[in-house]
Amino acid sequence: MAERIGCKVYVDVGAEFSSDGMLRPKYLIWEDGRKYEIDRVSKIERCASRRAGGAGILYLCMIRGKPVRLFYEENYRWFLESG
Repeated sequence: MAERIGCKVYVDVGAEFSSDGMLRPKYLIWEDGRKYEIDRVSKIERCASRRAGGAGILYLCMIRGKPVRLFYEENYRWFLESG
């Protein structure tokens, strides 16, 4: 389930590893339990979250036609920026 810490919203993410070792998120589950399929990942890069703090791998995703900044931290947790 989702958990809020500051401006981070930790979410459950369904992801898979491809045969070349790439980690790809497929869906996320929001705080209220709704599941959102990730339509596409347009960018993957290591960076910091200026809004929420912390760093990791940013997955710039499209969900229902809207860009979503999904981060994967080194502590193996996924978060979205809030606020």
